[in-house]
Amino acid sequence: MRPLADFPLAARRALRFVLADIDDTVTEDGRLPSASLAAMERLSAAGLHVVPVTGRPAGWCDHIARMWPVDAVVGENGAFYFAYDRTRRQMLQSFAKTPAERETDRQRLKRLRERILGAVPGAGIASDQDYRIADLAIDFCEDVAPLSKEDIGRIVAIFEDEGATAKVSSIHVNGWFGSYDKLSMTRRCLAERFGIDMEAARAEIVFAGDSPNDQPMFAYFENAIGVANVRDFDLATPPNWITRQRSAAGFQELADAILEAR
Repeated sequence: MRPLADFPLAARRALRFVLADIDDTVTEDGRLPSASLAAMERLSAAGLHVVPVTGRPAGWCDHIARMWPVDAVVGENGAFYFAYDRTRRQMLQSFAKTPAERETDRQRLKRLRERILGAVPGAGIASDQDYRIADLAIDFCEDVAPLSKEDIGRIVAIFEDEGATAKVSSIHVNGWFGSYDKLSMTRRCLAERFGIDMEAARAEIVFAGDSPNDQPMFAYFENAIGVANVRDFDLATPPNWITRQRSAAGFQELADAILEAR
C-alpha cells in the first residue's frame, strides 16, 4: 500500500465518483463526526457524486439516502441500493433479489441465527438487525465484548456450512444467501442511476474502505484507498493506497486530497 500523498494529482483530478464504506471509514468509534458530513458536502458541491457502500441495514440506508449529502447508498453488502429523488420526493430502490426470494432467505437465516448463537458463546445479534431485509448480522465487538479471531472464524464457517456467503466487517460478520456483494450492486447502481459503465469509468472512481468485506472493491478499483486502520486486518487483496490517519480522519484526508486537485 502506497501513501495517499503519492496518489498522482492528475488521477485525483479525473475523479467523478467517491464511494466509501461507512463503519470505521467515515465514522469513528461508532459515531459520525460533523467533519465527515462536511467532507461529503464539499465533495458534492465540487461536482463529485458521493455513494456510501456499506453493510448497514435497509432502515439506516433509507435515512442515509434522504438525509446525508449523498447521491445513492448501497446497503447490506450489496443486497440493494437506494437513491432519493429530491425533486419528485421519491425513494428509488433496486434489489438483488425478489420479495419472495428474500422471504425464503429470512426463514433460512432465522435457523442460522439460533445455530450460531448456540455454537459461539458471546456472539450477539447486531442491534440493527430489525432494520435488515436480506442478511443476518452477527455482532462480534460493537455492542458485545470483543470475540477472538478464532470465534469470528467459527461464525464464518457456520454461515458457509449452510451455503451462505459470509463477510467480516470491522464490527460484524454478515451472512446472506446469494452471490451478490458490494461490487456487483455498485456496478448496477452506477449503471441505472448515472448511466455509467463501471469498467469504462474506473479511472473516474475512488473507493475508500477499511475491512475484509471491502476486498471485492479493493481488488477491482485501481483507485482503492484504505484508511489507516485497514492495517488492523490481514487482507488477501489490500487497497493500492492508504491514508496517514485512521477512520473518519482518514476519509477527511482523502476528501481534502481530492478537492486540492480540483
